[in-house]
Amino acid sequence: MTAPVTTTVGRHGIKTPPHHATWSEFLALWCEADQMEVFESAWNWDHFYPLAPPWDGPNLEGWTMLGALAQATSRIRIGCMVNGMHHRHPAVTANMITTLDHISNGRFDFGIGAGWNQMECDAYGMELGSLNERSDRLEEGLEVIVKLLTQDVTDHEGEMFTLTGAFCEPKAVQSPHPPIVVGGKGKKRTLRTAARFADQWDMTFPESPAHWSELDEVLVGHCGDVGRDPTEITRSIHLGLEEDSDPAERAETAAAFFDAGVDIVVWSMRGAVDPGRLGPLADALS
Repeated sequence: MTAPVTTTVGRHGIKTPPHHATWSEFLALWCEADQMEVFESAWNWDHFYPLAPPWDGPNLEGWTMLGALAQATSRIRIGCMVNGMHHRHPAVTANMITTLDHISNGRFDFGIGAGWNQMECDAYGMELGSLNERSDRLEEGLEVIVKLLTQDVTDHEGEMFTLTGAFCEPKAVQSPHPPIVVGGKGKKRTLRTAARFADQWDMTFPESPAHWSELDEVLVGHCGDVGRDPTEITRSIHLGLEEDSDPAERAETAAAFFDAGVDIVVWSMRGAVDPGRLGPLADALS
């Protein structure tokens, strides 16, 4: 059983890792992307250290950036790809979701994952936990978040979180809540959680269309197990965009994934945060 392939003409987003550049550079690039119809979404990440050397270089906090970027743009959808569930209590995250959805006038997509960066956690004294603990936290945390976003009053007693008579007001602009984007590749747990909760599943840097299709088959199987229609879940992937990338070649690579069934390619930009890099890519994708 496989997800249907609908078209080779796909959708596109950009991702600007918020490290090794200034706020003004990120702001200029996002404002430029907002004017280009080919890009439907723009993303940053939820890390506190750079993920490329120098490791002690600058890295802006993702959620705070989004509040300002929401005000600076008017069309493009915005999000953080993806937030670590271990970074914040899910009740705090739920309130941040609704606030960003109001600031952006309903343009916010909520990306979430189990987390992986042990270096950050060790440095900041945050508990990451084992793979099983991360998966448990992601699944239960999403249950808590969905309850808070959709219910007037939430009570929850689980293994990791307890809520008693909890409110999350106002509700988001988008109904029943902003789209939930689950990121990850774990066949047993992450893809099962995506089958339960995700409006979109994102896979970072697949090796090939065949590699992506293998994991998509697993997602479809989990959808069958939980009674979910797999066509309800949008599929996205990350592809890297280096400074010296040939836009035409990158467009061909994306087309192969669209043929396999991917809906959205998120172009993760490496190197200079320069608005001038967007035009050649947009031309190649249009």
